[in-house]
Amino acid sequence: MVNAVVSTQLVSPSFVGARSFLAYIPSPSNGSIHLGPLRLNGYGMFIAMGMFVAVWLTDKRWRAVGGGPNDIGVIATWALPAGVIGARMYHVATDWKSFRGRWWETLAIWQGGLGIWGGVALGALAGVWIGKRRGMNVLGILDAAAPAVPFAQAIGRWGNWINVELFGRPTTLPWALEVPLNKRPPGYEGIATFHPTFLYESLWNVIVAIMVIVVHKKFGHHFKAGRMFAVYIAAYTFGRFFIERIRIDEASRLWGLRINEWTAAVIFVAAMIVVVTGRTKTPRPQRVANPAQ
Repeated sequence: MVNAVVSTQLVSPSFVGARSFLAYIPSPSNGSIHLGPLRLNGYGMFIAMGMFVAVWLTDKRWRAVGGGPNDIGVIATWALPAGVIGARMYHVATDWKSFRGRWWETLAIWQGGLGIWGGVALGALAGVWIGKRRGMNVLGILDAAAPAVPFAQAIGRWGNWINVELFGRPTTLPWALEVPLNKRPPGYEGIATFHPTFLYESLWNVIVAIMVIVVHKKFGHHFKAGRMFAVYIAAYTFGRFFIERIRIDEASRLWGLRINEWTAAVIFVAAMIVVVTGRTKTPRPQRVANPAQ
């Protein structure tokens, strides 16, 4: 029998001032899970789980509208690695100062640091490219993937909990995240609990995915093909802007706002333009996934 042990030792928080009760989300003592002699990195495991769910759900939705059984698998072979590369490239490009003098760490993705903007952009471009080369209905595939991507993000965000990173401002709310002393930013050493922004974004992504599914089911025939992906982008960036505002991790800024806040705002506006201009007065007919089949 395989001996499965999950590291769950916790670091007890210290508090400034008295609290009427003890309530917080604990942080794991380390970011790995041991299955007998096998050591799995928790951050990578959540990312991999998210990718698996994204491929599975996209494939399920694509086949439901007549898509080929191998279409999503072929696209995923290119889009997933491209997405990881794009996500890391965005993180390094927007936070390059933290890698100064130790550039080799730009490859250490297991330590955290994946920018969703770069991941979605390069992953989608790779998927569209390979889809067009194979004569697939890429706009239809984007519609199928629209709710799958935020579900994947919702799972992947728990990798930030494993690494105890990207949390928000101090708070004493019952769902606050306990942060060990060695993980607290400079100036916050005497504060133990912070906003769990990883949890906020994970929950928001689930809401976005459900929203896309409902909009597609009820109003999808009023939109041009591929516009559901823009609905996902608009909904996600709307919530991400406000979540980003309470984060306190080191980040590049422009005119007082974090780069990610600017990115969220700009992409939201662009996505809304695509959504609004993608509406049609006459409901479009039920699309065929791949006319060539």
